[in-house]
Amino acid sequence: MLNQHGPTATRSRTRLSALLASAAVLAGAGSALAAETEATTVDEVTVTARFREETVNTVPIALSVIGGDQMAAKNLNNLESLSQAVPTVDFRTGASNKDRTVFVRGVGTITTSPGVEPSVSTVLDGVVLSRPGQSTLDLVDIQRIEVLRGPQGTLFGKNASAGVINIVSKDPTDTLHGYGDASYYEGGEYRFKAAVSGPLVEGKLNGLISAVGAHYDGNVKDIIHGGDINGYAHSGVRVKLVGTPNDKLKVTFGVDYVGGKEDAPNGVFAATDRVAYPTNAVTSNPALVALLAGYGITASADNKSAVASIGSTVKDRNGGAVLQFDYNLGDYVLTSISGYRFWKNHQVPDFDNLPVLTASFPDVRDDGVVDSLQRTQEFRATSPKGQPLDLAPALYHIPPQTKDVHQPDPYRLVGATTLHDSGIAHYGIDAKNYAVYGEGNFNFTDRFRGILGARAIRDELSYYHVRTATTAVALTGIRPFHQSAGSLEKDGWSGRVGVQYDITDHQMFYATVSRGYKGPAYNAFFNMQAIDEIALKPETSTSYEAGVKGSLFEGKLQGALSIFDTKYENYQANFTDVAGTPPAFVTRLINAGAVSTKGVEGDFTARPINGLKLGASFARTDAKVDNFLCPAGSPVSCNINGQPLPFAPKWKTHYEAEYTAHWTDAWDIAVSTDYSWKSKTQYSLSETPDTVQGAYGIWNAGIALIGVENGWTIRGVIKNIMNEHYSPYVAYGSVAGVVRFVPRDNDRYWGLTLRKDF
Repeated sequence: MLNQHGPTATRSRTRLSALLASAAVLAGAGSALAAETEATTVDEVTVTARFREETVNTVPIALSVIGGDQMAAKNLNNLESLSQAVPTVDFRTGASNKDRTVFVRGVGTITTSPGVEPSVSTVLDGVVLSRPGQSTLDLVDIQRIEVLRGPQGTLFGKNASAGVINIVSKDPTDTLHGYGDASYYEGGEYRFKAAVSGPLVEGKLNGLISAVGAHYDGNVKDIIHGGDINGYAHSGVRVKLVGTPNDKLKVTFGVDYVGGKEDAPNGVFAATDRVAYPTNAVTSNPALVALLAGYGITASADNKSAVASIGSTVKDRNGGAVLQFDYNLGDYVLTSISGYRFWKNHQVPDFDNLPVLTASFPDVRDDGVVDSLQRTQEFRATSPKGQPLDLAPALYHIPPQTKDVHQPDPYRLVGATTLHDSGIAHYGIDAKNYAVYGEGNFNFTDRFRGILGARAIRDELSYYHVRTATTAVALTGIRPFHQSAGSLEKDGWSGRVGVQYDITDHQMFYATVSRGYKGPAYNAFFNMQAIDEIALKPETSTSYEAGVKGSLFEGKLQGALSIFDTKYENYQANFTDVAGTPPAFVTRLINAGAVSTKGVEGDFTARPINGLKLGASFARTDAKVDNFLCPAGSPVSCNINGQPLPFAPKWKTHYEAEYTAHWTDAWDIAVSTDYSWKSKTQYSLSETPDTVQGAYGIWNAGIALIGVENGWTIRGVIKNIMNEHYSPYVAYGSVAGVVRFVPRDNDRYWGLTLRKDF
């Protein structure tokens, strides 16, 4: 286990110390800044989770909302950083966004195969992103992110068996507004943002254009080539037009693009030994110890030095367009959403993470290209809310196409002879998804209503795969040539039924039963063999959920509490396999059997006095394997029933506080602090003890001067105040040892932002 911080009592004292320190900061600010003590209310947050604008406390779904400006102020710029602020979300990082994915309530999809869809669907301005890697783009001028937990197939236009991340970009303003924003963070990170918004045709057409540019040197030392790696250079632009040619029609058009280059290593060595599950037998590797020592490196949970023979690089282009029509037909709204997305990714990592070729270790350079294209069309209708029956039916179609080219370039030493093996695989997916779906409320009384939703689904999926290699050893260890193709058609369904009762005008209770559905899959990847030509069965889930939402004390406290119990059948997951000579660890997508997740979640916001805002959220999740179906010939133990799912900590908590007051006639001052804590987390379905991250907590703080009338904001932040080291992902190295990935806030750092609004 990596970075286990002593007994529970010690970790509890650490959390308590951070919370007390945060309280002291805010108390001192309160006494020094002479703010009014008049009580105020918590702002009601508006969401569009059910196609219409509603306050979050009236929606009978467990969901969390975080504002885009709030994330940007904390230097949280993508979905990976979202997991720091929303306890129900976790994130699997990697050397490329092709390898990254989101988890909700401990459930997500880990795969690089283009033939499988994510369990957690990501939606950007009404357009579903078909590949998990597309959702890891930089966030440009985002209004808010809504995290809907549990199956959501009756509301969103793609199968979503575990949840939905709904990203909503900012709309253009009715009046001229703009801003420029420049940030610098310790460690060679800077970020520039600017936007202009306002009317183009008075009363008829508003427009917005925003841009971002960012650079980070990195926080991993490249021993072989010198300098720092694990950084990036990103740039992006968003244009959005909203037209209202008459009082019945609204037209929204948006285009966005984010491109960049990253040099994240394929992990740095956290350990040279490996610990087997369930025996805890240790396999030592003195050859790896000696090799690393020759470069001055000792593998450890805090290692930040890489010795790869090539500098891993990733080039990524991600963009698209959306055209939406909203037409008011009496009290009904008819909507059409046409989407186009492309994603091009070129990854060249060092597969073995090692500097030289030896008799013990091969030298393998990987090269992979992803070319993904999708077009989507959705039609829906929304009836007025509050009628005896209000409905939101929809039609949906998506035909994504993905082409991958994967070309490893391995060298191996046999005696005194260096052998060069080469291989290349071309494979791709053509996937079509059709759906008729919708959800409605049956309003039995003003306070009591029934909820009924359903989705009829048809998936048409085909793949092709051609691999050639000079020898059977070229990473496959199977056979040098493979060619196959396949197709299938599958019908499925999902649904939701429940009740909602408004206890008072300010509190409500709901209970639902949902069925989730995630379509069939093909495991198309470089090492594909005959066993992978058999399509995976659809993943289904049955979820029971109940919750209460509302406000107390005249709106000074708002919150939500939910409990859930979800069971998955034919869970699609990656499991460890071995390929090649010497053997290398790879993963294979399988129907893993039955898994479950259950727990309790809470989100609370309070404004006890004017200027002070407090927030607390938590997730207690028990996500585990119920009945694992062991793949034939598995090289590792399959005795994992009852063990935790990867990326599913039992506890995650997040606390935040912000106090704003008048400092002078020209300036307000705001002080803020937040603390996130996460219990130990297993990162591998193989349940190996050395792929567990120990419990840790991250404490951040900030201070800002806000111009009352001049439009200036000066903000300073300090991240990871207690300098707590951790790893967002730990895995077995491809050919040896255990590797860790190093997060941006692995070490304490500070930053400054200067912003001008006009």
